[in-house]
Amino acid sequence: MRKIYRSSQETGAPLSGAHEFNGLVYVSGQIHVNTSGELVGDTIEEKLEVVIVNIKNILNDANLELDDVISLQIYMTDLKQLPALNKAYSTFFKHPLPTRAAVEVSALPLGASLEICVIAARQQ
Repeated sequence: MRKIYRSSQETGAPLSGAHEFNGLVYVSGQIHVNTSGELVGDTIEEKLEVVIVNIKNILNDANLELDDVISLQIYMTDLKQLPALNKAYSTFFKHPLPTRAAVEVSALPLGASLEICVIAARQQ
């Protein structure tokens, strides 16, 4: 069974916030925007917190939490900020930590400098 959370009509973007298939919830990339669609956050720590809140909101719609995240991908426009991100990241995720990739990219939507997408699994 496939279920969609936060359709493109809700986000204003041509995508679904998340798709669930066979107990896995695939969350689209989230950037550091507020509910008005404005970029927020000055430091990487502030931007990460906004991104995590956006992810949590979608996971909550699916009755999941950050503890259900099994994998994530981080896209940054400046990988030199990864050490600071790692320090803040550890306040959001507990062991066992999700698998992870961090990649530097030349640009992100709306001029964002951080985007994260996750996969979460329902507890069986």
